[in-house]
Amino acid sequence: MLAGETLGSYISQRRVRLGAHRLLTQPDLPVLQVALAVGFGSGEAFARAFRHRFGQSPTAWRQAWRAHRNLDQALSNLDQMALPPPEQNAPMSHAPTLDLAQVRLVERLPARIAYLRHEGPLGLPVQRFWQTQVQPWLRRLAWPTQVQYGISHDDPMVSDPERCRYDAATEVPAGSPVPQGTLTALLPGGRYAALPFFGRADHIGHAWAALLRDWLPGSGWQLDYRPCFECYSVDGRADPETGVFACDICIPVALA
Repeated sequence: MLAGETLGSYISQRRVRLGAHRLLTQPDLPVLQVALAVGFGSGEAFARAFRHRFGQSPTAWRQAWRAHRNLDQALSNLDQMALPPPEQNAPMSHAPTLDLAQVRLVERLPARIAYLRHEGPLGLPVQRFWQTQVQPWLRRLAWPTQVQYGISHDDPMVSDPERCRYDAATEVPAGSPVPQGTLTALLPGGRYAALPFFGRADHIGHAWAALLRDWLPGSGWQLDYRPCFECYSVDGRADPETGVFACDICIPVALA
C-alpha cells in the first residue's frame, strides 16, 4: 500500500484496476457483470469508484480507450510487470511458443519476503533496478539462495507509469535475522494460476498477455486483489549469455 492509504482504499482501488483490465480484455461483458466479478456490490458502487480513479464512467472509459489505443500492443506491454536481471542484452529472437494447457492451479503458502521497491516506469528501468540495486543487495544479505519474486502491484495497462510499484523480493530463510531497516512483508498464499515460462525478458509480455487475455476469460476464474508475480525457483534455469531464464507467471484467482 502507499503511505497513508487504508486497507479498504487499497482493496477498492485494486478492484477498480481489475475491473478496468476486464473491461478491456472482455469488451462484450456488461459493466454490471464486471462490477460484480471484481467484488463490488452494485454497478453504481463500481461506477463511483471508477470515476474517482479514472475521471469518467466505465462505459465511456472503455469506449475511449479502445478508440485510441491498440489492445494487442497494450497487452504486449505486460512484459513491464517484472523483468529479471540478465547479465547482458542478447539479440532479438522469436518469442517461444506458449502452451496454455500447461497452466495449472496451485495452492501457495504465505511467504515471508524481504524486498526492494521500484516506483516509476517499468520495463527496462526494472531490469536496470535488478542489475544495479537488487543483485548487490542480495550479495550483502549473504543468505543461502532463496526463491525470488518480481511482484507488480499495478497493471501498466491502466496505471500511470510514474505510479507503478514493483518489488524485487527474496524469501527470508527460516530462522535468519533480518538486517535493521530491511523492508519485509508477507506474500499472500492461496490459489494461483501458474504458467511456466522459459524465454527472454523481451518475450515474457506475450506470456502475460496469453494468460490474462486468452486463458483467464474462459477459465471460470477471476482475478482477485492479491498481487501478480513472477516466481524464480532456487533451481530455476538461467543462461546469462543468452538472457534465457525460467519462471512461473502467477496470477491470484478466485471463483467467478
